[in-house]
Amino acid sequence: MATRIEQVEVRVFATLDWTTRDSDGHTHPGPERRAEHALVTVRDSDGAAGNCLCNAEALRPSVLDGFVRKVAIGEDPFMRERIWNRLYRMQRGSGGLLTDRAIGYLDQALWDLAGRKLGTPVWKLLGGARTSVPAYASTMCGDDIPGGLRTPEDYGAFAEALVAAGYSAVKLHTWMPPVPGAPDPAMDARACAAVREAVGPDVPLMLDANHWYSRSQALALGRALQEIGYYWYEEPMEEASISSYRWLADQLDIPVIGPETAYGRVHTRAEWIIQGACDIVRVGVNDTGGITPAVKIVHLADAFNMEAEVHGGGSGNLALLGAMENGRWYERGLLHPHFDYDAVPPHLNSIIDPIDGHGNVELPTSPGLGDDLCFGYIDDNVVSRW
Repeated sequence: MATRIEQVEVRVFATLDWTTRDSDGHTHPGPERRAEHALVTVRDSDGAAGNCLCNAEALRPSVLDGFVRKVAIGEDPFMRERIWNRLYRMQRGSGGLLTDRAIGYLDQALWDLAGRKLGTPVWKLLGGARTSVPAYASTMCGDDIPGGLRTPEDYGAFAEALVAAGYSAVKLHTWMPPVPGAPDPAMDARACAAVREAVGPDVPLMLDANHWYSRSQALALGRALQEIGYYWYEEPMEEASISSYRWLADQLDIPVIGPETAYGRVHTRAEWIIQGACDIVRVGVNDTGGITPAVKIVHLADAFNMEAEVHGGGSGNLALLGAMENGRWYERGLLHPHFDYDAVPPHLNSIIDPIDGHGNVELPTSPGLGDDLCFGYIDDNVVSRW
């Protein structure tokens, strides 16, 4: 009898965190606090299991019962494309309840299950292109914290420290609401200039700008960036307006990267490419509904001789990078002078992405996605499950 999926379960558990979020959802350093994380687990009739750390709200009971379990239970766990497409087609009638992230978490858990059953890392199942990837340092957004990222000079000093720590490139996230006075493209330009002066002319630098700038603001900032040799320019405007990005890319020499958050997965990125709205394609497993559609976007970019740079860190994105050659860096962050990114939370035995002395992150060698989960701690600290 063929193997079938028997259970899809979410466990919410208590752990520790050292960050906080402002009213607009941006991450900043904070005191140690109790936090709740979640893990989705898919189990099959052979007793094998696959896991993915997730947002519990995206896979709340009504979503699991109303959509995910209806598709997944009884299905062959290796039929990932079939499962993904059935859920994708359910989105239109879900009233917005079934999100890309929900589908993506299940998809990553299924890839983890496959890797564990076959005794192989997911990045090798996806094709296997390299065993390590250079990391760029991705900063937190600007703030008003003394000694943090309050001034252009703060950014310069932090970037210098990051390069000294081995990072091969640095990406800035500058000031955004609710920081007083933000957004301010002139202030962004000063921070970018301070970083360039601090690290010298040879370190690749990037900017992820405020998402709500007007065309004129985005153009002025983009011209300032290209004058000081920045490598790419990311999300300065609302991404729903493809024409605005085509207008911007036509007038700048600095590569424009996108889209990051625009709805539509591979279809939207195809439109951005053919309309000339981007020079580098943005892809992330949590933005586009999982590993299964992200691989298609990587291949789409490759067909147009374009880079596909991966948005965000984590095991799913690292697996994707391990199977592609048209993406240059792993995004390691978010980083801040007052935040220890390498601190290991109690639900993990180790982090997925330690950086070596050469600025690289090694691809995991353990089967599946490679997350080193502390299942004993998770089971002992379950808050709720469904």
